[in-house]
Amino acid sequence: MRITKLEHACLVLEESGKKLIIDPGMFTTAITEAANTVAIVITHEHADHWTPEQLKRIVDKNPDARIFAPAGVAAVVEGFDVTVVSAGETVEVEPYTLRFFGGQHAVIHSSIPLVQNLGVLVNDTLYYAGDSFTIPEGVEVDTLAVPAGAPWLKIGEVIDFVTAVKPRHSFPTHEMVLSVAGKQMANDRIAAATEQGGGEFHALAPNESLDV
Repeated sequence: MRITKLEHACLVLEESGKKLIIDPGMFTTAITEAANTVAIVITHEHADHWTPEQLKRIVDKNPDARIFAPAGVAAVVEGFDVTVVSAGETVEVEPYTLRFFGGQHAVIHSSIPLVQNLGVLVNDTLYYAGDSFTIPEGVEVDTLAVPAGAPWLKIGEVIDFVTAVKPRHSFPTHEMVLSVAGKQMANDRIAAATEQGGGEFHALAPNESLDV
């Protein structure tokens, strides 16, 4: 399976010529290479993880593509058919098996309402927790997409997350809010935490890929 990281929180997976797109949001360049997409996963309702414009670009080229998201997303998405999923569910969209974890977005501040958020494990290989530090209990994670910068995190929490999951491979995501220097600092910390567990860190930049 090939994982291509786009800007911010968007990932494009490709297996057997078919694509799965995760979190096509507003900080990601307009997605034009979307042919052969069979599914879209939206982890939560914030605009940096989905926009109607991004969904339309993908669905126009793939009208049969299925969209999976928590109920909070389905409540705000208009004009698209969203399949609501919950933590503990597993769905199959050939060639992908999607397992969902969690339930809530990480706390930003007590004054800001929490929204629903789901982490997703793809083909028992890639785990992406969305905007949370949800650990997929009972799962040995091969590849972990690690949030590098956001209003809801501090780097100590990121380090604890990585050391708890102990992935064989990791790479940074959710980083458009960081400067170049900030990205490098985050990469260094994520790399150290990954290597502490015996894993390997991959400092992917936007449009770079990793085969797993």
